[in-house]
Amino acid sequence: MTLPPTPDAMLRLILTSRVYDVAHETPLEPAPRLSRRLRNDIRLKREDLQPVFSFKLRGAYNRIAHMTDAERARGVIAASAGNHAQGVAFAARHLGSSALIVMPQTTPDIKVQAVRDLGADVVLTGDTYADARSQCDTLVQDTGRVFVDPFDDPLVIAGQGTIGNEILRHRLGDVSAIFVPVGGGGLIAGIASYVKALRPAVRVIGVEPYEADAMYQSIAAGGRVVLDTVGIFADGVAVREVGRITFPIVQATVDEIVRVSNDEICAAVKDIFDDTRSIMEPAGALGVAGLRRWVEQTGSEGARLAAVLSGANMNFDRLRFVAERAELGEAREAIFGVTIPERPGAFRAFCQTIGRRVVTEFNYRLSGRDCAHIFVGIATRSRDDAASVAATLGRAGYQTVDLTDNEVAKLHVRHMVGGRSAAVAHEYLCRFEFPERPGALMQFLDTLGGRWNISLFHYRNHGADFGRVLAGFEVPPDEVAPFEQFLADLDYRYRREDGNVAYELFLS
Repeated sequence: MTLPPTPDAMLRLILTSRVYDVAHETPLEPAPRLSRRLRNDIRLKREDLQPVFSFKLRGAYNRIAHMTDAERARGVIAASAGNHAQGVAFAARHLGSSALIVMPQTTPDIKVQAVRDLGADVVLTGDTYADARSQCDTLVQDTGRVFVDPFDDPLVIAGQGTIGNEILRHRLGDVSAIFVPVGGGGLIAGIASYVKALRPAVRVIGVEPYEADAMYQSIAAGGRVVLDTVGIFADGVAVREVGRITFPIVQATVDEIVRVSNDEICAAVKDIFDDTRSIMEPAGALGVAGLRRWVEQTGSEGARLAAVLSGANMNFDRLRFVAERAELGEAREAIFGVTIPERPGAFRAFCQTIGRRVVTEFNYRLSGRDCAHIFVGIATRSRDDAASVAATLGRAGYQTVDLTDNEVAKLHVRHMVGGRSAAVAHEYLCRFEFPERPGALMQFLDTLGGRWNISLFHYRNHGADFGRVLAGFEVPPDEVAPFEQFLADLDYRYRREDGNVAYELFLS
């Protein structure tokens, strides 16, 4: 069993890392627009400019470069759905070793092809990283190849730690805090090990999504926690369990972990684009999302803050979703469900109440003669401004519900307003996730079967590894128990949404 290196040993590993045969010393660039808005001097560490568009090349190359000639001759193997796969493939090709990468079947074709273009062989198996890792472990035994861990290896951690060295050596490296994306912990363990050894006053702050916060939960518990489920929007950090080696290093060297929402990540993607004209993948923008959240929480002004942009391997299809959610994440848009009288002139009166505010979205369909429920998006300046809009509508006599943080509203209902049906009886509403691969939607429907009538269905491809469906079923009261057992036996993640306020307003 490999023990975590001592701080001195970790520092030596970082200082003797072999990364610059292939990796660039990336710039620490100013972000003038973001700096003005946040009233701090913001710097962006541009790891998206590496040859494989992410930091992962550093650790993968350092690990393979330190192998013996005999080990490299056996070939290397890794399990990955993205950036680590490309880092290993690139490093292996440069060092004359063959690479075999095991990837989930749900991996977008663009990422699979990128790995093959780098000369690696690819095995597609299962729907998740866990499936790929299990098959990878079997192939390690069968093939004798050397496994390259994505984060839980001292040499991989040391390779990533060279980023901390570069930040502190840079002429703009006199920073107060560094914000680092966190998945399994390899990147932040490396950076924090170096920074705390040389400049212990510099704060190292990790950033995780709320729905993939294994490090935050583990720090709080005092030991490694295995998450039951993991959100996959920021797939580059979507791990159920942090590393056995990385965890104690993070415990000893990282000042705090900040968590952010998916909307905040989307807003950070937009912020980075505004300053660099480059598009980060969701995990790549985590550092900026956390920096923004931290500034808001602490009231920091006038500090020099650095955020690591960890990768830019964005699936193009996902841009649509990011663009939709960025304004919400910046609190520059709020969405409301508003009840107005169903009579001539009611729309005009409502718009007069809003005044000169910009309406970003307006959905309505006649569903009754007494009142109407409208789904409306309004441009705002902040969350406080959104609250002011709701208060103004309330004072004017309109029943108003803020739906800005309602996932069902944002993912599904905004595309379905007007879908009420008096013919539906005993509707049972669920939100599902299923692996996104060719034929997956049909397989999902086949799994649901025909015993219960589907009364509502909405699916939209967001370019992610998992598809999201909102489905309603007509389930008579005497069949609720068998239906709930049916759901429990499904091999899909789901959540009941019968009581969701957006559903009640617009679809129930």
